[in-house]
Amino acid sequence: MKKLQRVLAIAGVVLLVGLYAATLFFALSGSPESDGWFKASIACTIIVPVFLYANMLVYKVLKNRGDTKKQLTEEDKNDD
Repeated sequence: MKKLQRVLAIAGVVLLVGLYAATLFFALSGSPESDGWFKASIACTIIVPVFLYANMLVYKVLKNRGDTKKQLTEEDKNDD
């Protein structure tokens, strides 16, 4: 599990660095579409980390919920 977390963390860092580079590129380019691409890049720079953080929170809650159910089931078996 630790290896998977490490790989996902590295992928997230690479994604964010790419978004920052794209934002810089779109800010400095002079094409007419660069304004829209710049705004989209800024939005993704904010939305992607928030989305990833929300997913981690949901995973923790669901994981702990499953562990709690498992503990309750084991306690019921021990009581019998």
